[in-house]
Amino acid sequence: MANTLSHAERRIAQRARSLNSSAIREILKLTERPEMISFAGGIPSPASFPLAALRDASARATHASSADAFQYSATEGYAPLREWIAREHSSRQHPVAPSNLLITNGSQQAFDLIGKVLVDPQSAVLVERPSYPGALQSLSLYEPEFVSVQTDEHGMVSKALEYVEPERAALLYLQPNFQNPTGARLPIQRRRKIAEIAQRTRLIVVEDDPYAALAFDGGQSLPTIHSMAPDNVIYLGSFSKVLAPGLRVGYMIVPGALQKKFVQVKQAADLHSSTLSQRIVYESVRGGLLATHVPRLASFYREQCAAMLSALDAHMPEGGHWNVPEGGMFIWLALPPDIDSAALLEDALALNVAFVPGAPFFARDPLHHFLRLSFATVSPQQIDCGIERLAALINAYSRAFTPVFDLDLDR
Repeated sequence: MANTLSHAERRIAQRARSLNSSAIREILKLTERPEMISFAGGIPSPASFPLAALRDASARATHASSADAFQYSATEGYAPLREWIAREHSSRQHPVAPSNLLITNGSQQAFDLIGKVLVDPQSAVLVERPSYPGALQSLSLYEPEFVSVQTDEHGMVSKALEYVEPERAALLYLQPNFQNPTGARLPIQRRRKIAEIAQRTRLIVVEDDPYAALAFDGGQSLPTIHSMAPDNVIYLGSFSKVLAPGLRVGYMIVPGALQKKFVQVKQAADLHSSTLSQRIVYESVRGGLLATHVPRLASFYREQCAAMLSALDAHMPEGGHWNVPEGGMFIWLALPPDIDSAALLEDALALNVAFVPGAPFFARDPLHHFLRLSFATVSPQQIDCGIERLAALINAYSRAFTPVFDLDLDR
């Protein structure tokens, strides 16, 4: 076969050649048409942004006497913000020191830093099956061997960790709260078991927790795995889902033994995260905004989720199965096994409905009859309309004939 690479393309490093674009990001490009009903984006609703509070916080952060907001700053991050985060994550039994905090450009940068510090080529990286593709994409640059760990409707099966040689793995990556894509919430008994395995085998656990605040019941959150094994857990948090993703402010709580190395690779990558964004976040949260904003946020997404569950119950044909999430932004839909969700998407786009096929969520041996639906950004009326169209398409696929649709696309 002839080599069709251009002269410039031959210069691309091997690790970059093997990198693929995010399937979700590529789909989002197709959903920009105003008539599109998009269940694809795992993004917060703009209606949930506390715009007035953010404007006030921006004004305080950029006050005439605050020229430092526009200056270079410490790699570790803005000290008052790190101190606030440390207090939020501390308890009497498990204090968190600001020195263990590192501010990042969203959680996504944290994945890249983790790959640089902990992942060698061919080292084993344990992940949920399915898992968050943003983490898989970022970590794949460092050429690991992904090992999928069994999951069920409650998340990772902790006992299954015993059978994948955790003592030989570079790390375990998981989302314990309202996982993307399945919406699963890891029970406390499994959290304890994972913490025990990590301590016993010296496994590093990357606990990615962007959806923790979005619990629909508004009750007390479950303890983090980090609180159970702080010397073995890197905890990732973010302000993207509770404030606004455009600020690009996330954070890592890192074991003390690893902190210096993470600061070094962060410094080499970008010197520091945006000083201005960090100060805006701090000015937003220091007066207690999240105490009132987060309950409203959770209530909003609870109503959105209820609208989608109602539409699925009303329209979805037999053979489809889905989870009933307790929080977060996603519903994970299982189709009859003979339906390929990637092929389904092509026809759904023609009906102005978008979703994310399931295959990109699997690190290896993908299953093609799943798809992810996000209820975050679509109105209840659009949710019902979009699910009705999607259900009609699935029903046509299930009957194995070329569908002819009689749907009002202007509805």
